[in-house]
Amino acid sequence: MEKLGLTQENWEQFIAWVWDFLPGVISAIVIFFVGIWIINLFSKGLRKFFKKKDYDETLERFLYDLINIGLKILLIILVVTQLGVQTSSLVAILGAAGLAVGLALQGSLSNFAGGVMILFFKPFKIGDFIEAQGVSGTVKEISIFKTKLNTFGNQLAIIPNGKLSNENIINYSSEPTRRNNLEIGISYTSNIKEAKNILLDLINSQEGVIQDPAPEVVVSNLGDSAVTLSLRYWASLEDYWRIHFYAVEEAKKRLEDKGISLPFPQREVHVYNKDSQNAKKSSFGTDKTTIDINTKEENNGEQ
Repeated sequence: MEKLGLTQENWEQFIAWVWDFLPGVISAIVIFFVGIWIINLFSKGLRKFFKKKDYDETLERFLYDLINIGLKILLIILVVTQLGVQTSSLVAILGAAGLAVGLALQGSLSNFAGGVMILFFKPFKIGDFIEAQGVSGTVKEISIFKTKLNTFGNQLAIIPNGKLSNENIINYSSEPTRRNNLEIGISYTSNIKEAKNILLDLINSQEGVIQDPAPEVVVSNLGDSAVTLSLRYWASLEDYWRIHFYAVEEAKKRLEDKGISLPFPQREVHVYNKDSQNAKKSSFGTDKTTIDINTKEENNGEQ
């Protein structure tokens, strides 16, 4: 009888506990389903907002997932709170776990933050030709942690976004036109005016050269062995390299056809043969020869 009375007492305590706990369970279930409905409704509105904005697709997907996951975490915390779990201890555990993960993934978090900055501010986009971190290439892919470039030699360069976002970036594709500054040296005895006219005629005859602003040729430097002429012109990105390579080759040809020389650095070498009674013979029986570059000895009476 005592065992039966004890069992009945435990059963009554269990029923009382269930009745006390049941309202919290019901409210937690209601909060969960209502929260899921609100999150889905908010997510649909967020997608419509992104469609109206000109954001990068990768950034849109990342922000959507980040907001969606964050809202669901908050919903789970609310549900757990309704079940009687102390939120202070739960938040402390999550904070400690977040700190440990942050310290372990410090470099990855730096790349993560850099990727967000790149996708948000868009200093370049897929298809642009850029130069960064000593690498030049066409942007193939932009992700949260890294950016991939296709180099001129069709090699794949992977650059961490942390370094990429904190260093200088040259975007050669950001503007529809580019200016070229082609430097050509002529000799000091050549006619500068004639050379300038030859270069202007050459570049103005090329299709794709922009005439406003008009091409020009200026004397940019008086070097040791040449007068440097700078041929400056504007061209579209599609025509830039075609005109550049043609102008380099054709400029040399046209200038030389008109008798204008293109000098290059030269060095004179003077060879002196010194005869002496103490001169040593080589193993082949020839006299020893001394080479003096651009200098002469003043006391050379024996020669």
